[in-house]
Amino acid sequence: MISNRVARWMAHRNLHYGWVVAATTFLTMLATAGAMGSAGVMIQPLHQEFGWDIAEISTAMAVRLVLFGLLGPFAAAFMNHFGVRQVVATALSLIFAGIVASMFMTKVWQLLLLWGVVVGVGTGMTALVLGATVATRWFSKRRGLVVGLMTASNATGQLVFLPILAALTEAYGWRAALTLSVTVIAAAMLLVLALMRDHPADLGLAPYGETQVTKPVRQDHKLLATLASPLITLKSVSNNPVFWALFGTFFVCGLSTNGLIQTHWISICGDFGMAAVTAAGTLAVIGMFDFVGTIFAGWLSDRFDNRVLLFWFYGLRGLSLIYLSFSGFSVIELSVFAVFYGLDWVATVPPTVKLAAENFGREKAGLVFGWVFTGHQIGAATAAFGAGYFRSDFDTYMPALQIAGVMCILAALVVMLLKKPARPQPLPQAA
Repeated sequence: MISNRVARWMAHRNLHYGWVVAATTFLTMLATAGAMGSAGVMIQPLHQEFGWDIAEISTAMAVRLVLFGLLGPFAAAFMNHFGVRQVVATALSLIFAGIVASMFMTKVWQLLLLWGVVVGVGTGMTALVLGATVATRWFSKRRGLVVGLMTASNATGQLVFLPILAALTEAYGWRAALTLSVTVIAAAMLLVLALMRDHPADLGLAPYGETQVTKPVRQDHKLLATLASPLITLKSVSNNPVFWALFGTFFVCGLSTNGLIQTHWISICGDFGMAAVTAAGTLAVIGMFDFVGTIFAGWLSDRFDNRVLLFWFYGLRGLSLIYLSFSGFSVIELSVFAVFYGLDWVATVPPTVKLAAENFGREKAGLVFGWVFTGHQIGAATAAFGAGYFRSDFDTYMPALQIAGVMCILAALVVMLLKKPARPQPLPQAA
């Protein structure tokens, strides 16, 4: 296999193959995030070509976001049972097929099926849990850095592709823009098939930072038992108010980011006479600041009280959205918004992950965060549909921006009601 030859080549140069797997995962998440983001350039073209109501189009996008979130807790179970390489390749095939078929659609129900269900399932299987799984399996040292980079890839990829997609849509139509998306997805699939491996032990390696090769635990239990584990975890934490505080605040996170701004930004700016390419360029600027903000937030989360960090992140995001709703969408006002909002786009992820681990332990943290992430995507779906409803019925997006801003401020207050997690007591030293 190609991966075996690359691993031997790297070993001769004292390099660990885990970085190849991390790079492949990074590019895969970037590609799938770009596919998610391409939905934002389709709303107005579909409305103009087929006469579909914006609320109807937004419903399909909302279904996609819900499935993207609901599959998070189960994606890890599939990866444990079938292997990362097989699951990711299948997910990319679904995304590829869904986007290609959508180029020939003529009915709203086809949009709902292809972009809502097929693309939603495919992208849900390559969500943040993929990056967390790869980082945990392949890295002992530098794991936090890898997780931060994966998170930034997922969020930023949804933004940086938009200027190119918007330019293609404006010049050649929305189908040409989707052609770029499927090309990138196909390239990612080839990389996964050639270079992705499930565990370091598959290549006779230890995780990066360790010296002992550890074979993965064999999955003897049946698939149904594997799929039941997320539900068992949910039941065990459902009576804990900390879980619902994290779930609720992350609901607001999704409500105020990819469900609202990512999905509707080009349409929002279009109401103020801004060209789609220019609006997408502003969104790319948000994405660049997000890349810096997310990695910096991870650094801060290791050093400061994560409740306080979330208070500031949600509070400043809420104020920036309220400010935007009353601005005139001038170049200066949008630049100020892009900087503050961009730094805060997914800065809430590292502190939320840390709080999940501190309150529920390392063993449950992944599955608990999977359910918290489900709340994020339900919030995103709510905003995707709700903003479309406001635009259709009131001819303006401004109430949606204001509601999201107020919800962020409420989330900032809620997170401060959490008790500070107790520090683990040091083990007694032997006499």
